[in-house]
Amino acid sequence: MTEKKRVIEYNDQIVRLFMLASIVWGIVGMLVGVLIAAQLNFHLLNFNMEWLTFGRLRPLHTNAVIFAFVGNMMFAGVYHSTQRLVKARLASDFLSNLHFWGWQAIILSAALTLPFGLTRGKEYAELIWPINIAVALIWVVFGINFFWTLARRQEKSLYVAIWFYIATIVTVAMLYIVNHLSIPTSLLHSYPVFGGVQDALVQWWYGHNAVAFFLTTPILGIMYYYLPKAANRPVYSYRLSVVHFWSLVFIYIWAGPHHLLYTALPGWLQGLGMIFSLMLWAPSWGGMLNGLLTLRGAWDKLRTDPVLKFFAAGVTFYGMATFEGPLLSIRSVNALAHYTDWIIGHVHSGTLGWNGFMAAGMFYFLAPRLWNTKLYSVAMANMHFWLGLVGILLYVASMWVSGITQGLMLNSADENGILAYPAFLETLQSIRPLMLTRVVGGGLYLVGFILMAYNIWMTMKSGQKVNGVLEIQDDAESEKPMGLFGAIGHPAFLYSAGLVVFFCLWLFGSGLTELLGMTLSILTTVLCVVHFAKSGENFAAWYDQLLKNSLPFTVLVLLSVAVGGVVQIVPLVNIDRDSVAEDRIQKVYTPLELAGRDIYIAEGCYNCHSQMIRPFVAEVKRYGEYSRLGESIYDHPYQWGSRRAGPDIARIGGKYGDVWHYDHMLDPRSTSPQSNMPNYPWLFEKFTDYSSLNSKIAALKLLGVPFPDRSPAEIDSAAKAQAREIAKGLEEQGKEIDPDKQIIALIAYLQQLGSFEEPTPKVAKAE
Repeated sequence: MTEKKRVIEYNDQIVRLFMLASIVWGIVGMLVGVLIAAQLNFHLLNFNMEWLTFGRLRPLHTNAVIFAFVGNMMFAGVYHSTQRLVKARLASDFLSNLHFWGWQAIILSAALTLPFGLTRGKEYAELIWPINIAVALIWVVFGINFFWTLARRQEKSLYVAIWFYIATIVTVAMLYIVNHLSIPTSLLHSYPVFGGVQDALVQWWYGHNAVAFFLTTPILGIMYYYLPKAANRPVYSYRLSVVHFWSLVFIYIWAGPHHLLYTALPGWLQGLGMIFSLMLWAPSWGGMLNGLLTLRGAWDKLRTDPVLKFFAAGVTFYGMATFEGPLLSIRSVNALAHYTDWIIGHVHSGTLGWNGFMAAGMFYFLAPRLWNTKLYSVAMANMHFWLGLVGILLYVASMWVSGITQGLMLNSADENGILAYPAFLETLQSIRPLMLTRVVGGGLYLVGFILMAYNIWMTMKSGQKVNGVLEIQDDAESEKPMGLFGAIGHPAFLYSAGLVVFFCLWLFGSGLTELLGMTLSILTTVLCVVHFAKSGENFAAWYDQLLKNSLPFTVLVLLSVAVGGVVQIVPLVNIDRDSVAEDRIQKVYTPLELAGRDIYIAEGCYNCHSQMIRPFVAEVKRYGEYSRLGESIYDHPYQWGSRRAGPDIARIGGKYGDVWHYDHMLDPRSTSPQSNMPNYPWLFEKFTDYSSLNSKIAALKLLGVPFPDRSPAEIDSAAKAQAREIAKGLEEQGKEIDPDKQIIALIAYLQQLGSFEEPTPKVAKAE
């Protein structure tokens, strides 16, 4: 019998393209990051230019680092490792190239729109709706190319890294689509379909899990492939990798509400987010230990090989960040840390330490192999490592101290409720040196990254492009893999699914439902133990069979991540608005106030100011009464905020006169000495867009906001009448301004913040 052999040439050109794009966009994103960090210390660095303010550039920085830098790095690693793990060339060169150029076009579109104020106003989800559609389409292209390649694989079983790639593809698609559901009002503007508390929950279900499934799971897959390759050692524990994967995938999706502790989010969701966040300690540290212990026996190489240095440090930072995250979800810790720089330090220990160092290690590993040469300078790579490490430590440590300092100062009050530091600016002045230290740390990290770019550029020049090749023997025998129904009909799956469902009934039910859930959970556990003890079947055999067919594996991953979202989101989506109104309900915006709110969002004010007063003595004394759930139910998008570089403004309406707001936006130092806020002179020059109000109000009415029925002419007339009234009041106080300028609409919006109506009493039904 003649053996059939053939040679596979991998598509490594697409890997080179994604790798180089990641390096270029990484420098851009980090450079913008250093600039906006400096802007928080030196307001003149906003340059009095609308497209260069902190509020406009901060979304550009986050999107560039997440989707451009880490995204391109992830695609490079996935495409390179997958071909070798499945022993097959990428299924389609056309789809690979479409994926690359489509993704770069999306990034370029974001870079052009965000600085010009074209945003949805949702953190990590700012891109306007046409770009969102493009993201979804290119992600589908990526998914088709990936799963088509799996279908052509020569390796029967799916390796650990592939599991994490599958989880990334299906979960990011689910998260992105749900959170970006919108009603367009024009080619460049839309409103999210969720509002108020619903929007807050969906946003952080997405935001937290974007960190989990875009910045964590694919990088873990890369860790499981490249770290053993670089160390020339097997993964420490296959069994631990199985536990790590499934527990992480299932638990992570539930943890989003920990971003909303002490807000108006229902208490049961806050508790749920905290509990599952604490549970994340186990799988996260299991993965970290699995990575670090893979290096056993390679310690000598670790001292000299920059690739292993970056990988070891990156995995260590993963452990640090995933220890700190659950810690910050503890209510008492969150009360201090939320809205402060501590959270900024936590996020950057993950992005700079985990993502950035893993990217550097992978690039240094790949460059010599992709260009068939040696790394240009090992010494320069080592210098990069130490510059990056010192930069991260300066950055994170300064943010820890800054956040804790500001949190303690802002929450300091005596037994009589007298604030120790009544002015927000007092706390801002106390952390200025620490904010400057952050700039230095970020600058050092950027210099190290630029060194890497030069090192890799010189490596490329010294070699030539080469594609990997593999000679394989076609296997005539083909074992039929487990099908979808065989996978979900197996006792291993049925018992597991039953336990999840019954445990949810026990956890979230009440009365008979809770008792039923507890009884069925215990009964299922007993039956599972007895069944496998007597039948001789085991989970391991079922799992080995499962890994030979990507379809049932993918379906089980989707079910694992979907259950958490369904349990959290569905009850809140279907909630009766009257039941969340408490003792007050939000007033519907006037047309001019709506126009002003859209200007507020376009300027990125939500990046510095929250609109959510927590039920703490210090916050109530400083900002006003704590925020109720009903006070934001008509907000699309919600504006609770995630950080306070400035004071909360939930009740700023009526606190100051129109003249104060006029002067404050023209020159914040005239009303708040030593403020870091940019000037906004263009608001006094640009005209309010009245023409779009009709379509905007129509979209919001479609979403359930009870605007009164008005014709387009009546909407225009009402907006202009209110604008003339505000302008007239300003003129009487010496401020002459055209009523159609944007500053007038913004003042209208700010002055209504904190106003509310009494909820309409429910009429009892007749017997």
